[in-house]
Amino acid sequence: MTLQPLLDRIEHQARHYFGQGRVADYIPALAQVPAARFGMAICTTEGELYRCGDADEPFSIQSISKAFTLAMAQQRYGDELWRRVGKEPSGNAFNSLVQLEFEQGIPRNPFINAGALVVVDALYSRLSAPVHAVLEAMRLRAGNGVIRIDHKVADSEYEHRFRNAAMANLMKSFGNFHNEVDEVLRAYFSYCALSMSCVDLARAFGFLANGGRCVMTGEAWLPRLQTQQLNALLFTSGLYDAAGDFAYRVGMPAKSGVGGGIVAVVPGRFSVCVWSPELNSYGNSVAGIWALEELSRALDLRLF
Repeated sequence: MTLQPLLDRIEHQARHYFGQGRVADYIPALAQVPAARFGMAICTTEGELYRCGDADEPFSIQSISKAFTLAMAQQRYGDELWRRVGKEPSGNAFNSLVQLEFEQGIPRNPFINAGALVVVDALYSRLSAPVHAVLEAMRLRAGNGVIRIDHKVADSEYEHRFRNAAMANLMKSFGNFHNEVDEVLRAYFSYCALSMSCVDLARAFGFLANGGRCVMTGEAWLPRLQTQQLNALLFTSGLYDAAGDFAYRVGMPAKSGVGGGIVAVVPGRFSVCVWSPELNSYGNSVAGIWALEELSRALDLRLF
């Protein structure tokens, strides 16, 4: 099936899902995003790009950044990283403190907030300019030198940081957090506040579909084994505590964010990003989930 007509049809039908979710409002800056938006972009392993709708409109990538910072931490720590964070689905809310206390400061996986904070803490220990380094790495992977951090969003998140700060301090009490909490939180919120489009994200995450090789530059950015491991974690834990339902319905490794974006991967074929701001009760895009399910069904993409 030709991709462009399929994307055009998905965009038309996805708009029927407007009004079935809510834009994230616990971060005040995100609450201002217009709800009636839908964009989708596919980047093949050969670098071909297909797009529809609002695919070029930047949005706050939020937790999608966790997959990228994890890749950078894997590069620098290898298996040593897994002494500080687990690899299992959480089964609890992404910002749960209960599980973290019970498991003595070791987050269940790197995609819940506590796990992502440990990953950023690890990067903070190895990078001389951690915010700039991640921003430049993302720009290079996406082939877009003007990707920016939306400081209004980052500041809004920092002002409402208290639960994330509680997690970081709890982990520090167990010896699993090494840098100043406020400094790491600033970096973490900066990564979440990256403003990128579906096109940017489909290109930036092309390495996950391409055996670790960057689609835009041809650079072998992440070893193949670490790429496979990252995709496995995305499959089991990438959509908060709805990862099992997404695996059942869609069958692709993926990472979502409360900005309404979802990046998904078809290893050996393409990476895809969909964006629509209205979220379901799990914090995932309503229209985005439907669009990826329809894409998977139409192209018979399920891994199994």
